[in-house]
Amino acid sequence: MHFDSTRIALMRAVLGGTWRRPGRILLAVLAIAAGVALGLGVALVNQSALAEFEHGMRTLSGSADLEIRAGREGFDEALYPRLARLPGVEVASPGLEISSRVDGQPATAPPLLLLGLDVFQHARLQPALFAAGAAANAQNSTTRGLLDADVVYLSAAAANWLHLAAGDTLLLKSGLAAVPLRVAGILPGGAVDERLAVADIATVQWRFGKLGSINRLDLRLAAGADAASLRAAIAALLPPGVSVATPDEAVGRAAEISAAYRVNLGMLAAIALVTGAFLVFSTQSLAVIRRRTEFALLLACGLTRRELVALLVAEGALLGLIGALLGLACGYLLAGAALHYLGGDLGAGMFAAERVRLQAGGASALLYGLLGVAAAAAGAWLPALEAASRPPALALKSGDEAHLFARLEHARGGLVCLALAAAALWLPGHAGIAVGAYLSVAFMLLGGVLLLPALARRLFARLPSRGGALMQLAAAQLAGAPGFVAVAGAGVLAAVALATAMAIMVGSFRTSLAHWLDHMLPADAYVRAARAYEAGGMDVATQEALLGTPGVARAVFVRHRQIMLDAARPPVALIARDLPADAGQALVLVAGSGAAPAGLPLWVSEAMVDLYGWRPGQVVELPLAGRAVTATVAGVWRDYARQQGAIMMRLADYRALTGDTAINEAGLWLAPGAQLAATAAALRARISGGERLDIVSPGAIRGLSLAIFDRTFAVTYALEAVAIVIGLAGIAASFAALAAARRREFGVLRHLGLTRRDIGRLLALEGLLGSALAVGLGLVLGGAIGWVLVAVINRESFHWSMDFAPDWLPLAGFALAMIAAGTAAARYAGRQAASADAVQAVKDDW
Repeated sequence: MHFDSTRIALMRAVLGGTWRRPGRILLAVLAIAAGVALGLGVALVNQSALAEFEHGMRTLSGSADLEIRAGREGFDEALYPRLARLPGVEVASPGLEISSRVDGQPATAPPLLLLGLDVFQHARLQPALFAAGAAANAQNSTTRGLLDADVVYLSAAAANWLHLAAGDTLLLKSGLAAVPLRVAGILPGGAVDERLAVADIATVQWRFGKLGSINRLDLRLAAGADAASLRAAIAALLPPGVSVATPDEAVGRAAEISAAYRVNLGMLAAIALVTGAFLVFSTQSLAVIRRRTEFALLLACGLTRRELVALLVAEGALLGLIGALLGLACGYLLAGAALHYLGGDLGAGMFAAERVRLQAGGASALLYGLLGVAAAAAGAWLPALEAASRPPALALKSGDEAHLFARLEHARGGLVCLALAAAALWLPGHAGIAVGAYLSVAFMLLGGVLLLPALARRLFARLPSRGGALMQLAAAQLAGAPGFVAVAGAGVLAAVALATAMAIMVGSFRTSLAHWLDHMLPADAYVRAARAYEAGGMDVATQEALLGTPGVARAVFVRHRQIMLDAARPPVALIARDLPADAGQALVLVAGSGAAPAGLPLWVSEAMVDLYGWRPGQVVELPLAGRAVTATVAGVWRDYARQQGAIMMRLADYRALTGDTAINEAGLWLAPGAQLAATAAALRARISGGERLDIVSPGAIRGLSLAIFDRTFAVTYALEAVAIVIGLAGIAASFAALAAARRREFGVLRHLGLTRRDIGRLLALEGLLGSALAVGLGLVLGGAIGWVLVAVINRESFHWSMDFAPDWLPLAGFALAMIAAGTAAARYAGRQAASADAVQAVKDDW
């Protein structure tokens, strides 16, 4: 292609015209910037949290080649020497992990991970972990060696969190007992960033009642050993419930716990980018309307249609580049602030690191930068085609703007997109990501935009004529130029649909969670000695004392454990509790029966169906007490507390199989007339260590659970707000440009007797009708997308079902507010065009 001076001048004229409207350009740039910033910010937070998580796991494993793991209850330590003597095993380091709450901290405080290690063996795998101990002992005679019976070392993060230093005493809970340990030193800051305490394995076994048990074993293989054959030989020696994996597999298994949350948060962050692309589409479309005469002259002067399309798409891409660069900078700032104030899980409580360092994320920055540019270029592509498709002779005539974007009226294409949206729901998910469901959402939005003009033509042409002259003019304008409705309403439709869908999903989830809590918390009070993953519990004597406390009518005892069913997945929760004859009275059953079949009955959560394929009537093997026990799945229950799966069994069956008579918690029904405060005081006084009991009402548990829920979904509320603001800004910019393009029309109407106030009312009516259609269709699409989020995405991602329970009243209020805002924006945006000189406007038409 030959670029002479004339052609270059024509191209400069195309590119220069857009920048004369910096306000509208700024709006599109900010929309793209918001999408890029939110997407990159969430990606950086996810990457930083996972990097910190992986660093911690690899630090503890050191140079191990294989890791043997079990649930927190562990396995017989006699397995350790058998594996250590296998040919090809160079180093075998046993360990015992204990989660324990620091004594005196509130019930909601996170636990401290205490890691008991064989000092001599693990030093061969991770010598840096013990460097601080040697240095501290050499410099401070008051500290003690790690082999002493009451000595512990803290990571720097744990020491800062607990405000402890060498020589201080750390009190940890083991059920209702307090275990005092002497802080002998601080681990090197670069070695471990998690809140962690390290002690000799014998100390941990003795002080926490775990003599003879370990729950981890790290192996380093000899040079030249056949890793695959050795792994198979080790697996053959392991009892049920114990697995062997490489460090990489262990990291992936642990990261799977938060995978669904991270992926879906990233998908939600794309909402702003989608609405930003629609706003670029509107901005470029309106530029085509405003500059149609200019483009016609340029085409007549020798600029080719292909060059015009390329220049306009490049112009959109340039807007995207500016927005992407701004968004990248804001994304890093957003991620840094989120990590500082909310942590690596954005408040969801999934990561325990005290400080998560922000990762550079170069690949993510490049990806989201390119996505921003691509979104803007895609938004500019259709308007560019429209600008190049009009013959110059027609484009130079007045009134031609009514025929612009006629190709947007594509009802058949919209229906095809909706059919594809329905078909995409049948596509299988991949790695826990509901790929088909997300494609369905995209097709729904595209189909809605394509249907918008056809609906405008049909609906507004059928409006009754009793609304007065201005209403008839407004309806005729929108029915005669339905492409304008698509241009002005695309951003609003997308914003309303996505905001409505998110509101339906969050509201349905919250309602279902509240109902589930009401069903699962029937007692008057709950007494807990240790959480499911914490050390200790209440022995039989404590249970008897609890039952004999004045004010207690009856109690239901619960024991929590963790078991390993699959080496590639995180542990599954095992819950043993007193159950009524019909377990459905205590559980929210969604399949099967509450009646117990013959043999050993189990009731499993929905995650067990999705992840392990366990279904009612199926005979399964359950690893208990080092052996596989045959059981039958009696039913499936809804569980919002344990995403990786939970198994419920009768407490009597559990005790008969394991000999474990301890419990973690109990639900109490009070005697008539008894008060919770007085009964709680009696319990604390009657039971040894009763001051360490957590005694709470079901209302307090419910309130805390819902508060955690609201904090977790606070990010989605922010994303909804961004989408709405972008949509409203888009309708204001759209009507401003449309009003400017119709200056001649308004001049004629002024000569026919309409006042400036009438012109403003006309624009307000057009804004009212256009906004009502876009918002109405957005609500319908939002309801459909909300159903997809509730019924498909949540089930595939988080493995639980929920009731579809939208709160229609707030949604109706939201819709009315959006329509009112769109009407006001249209009237305000059209003031300049309505105030133009009528004579000059008509004169310009000739």
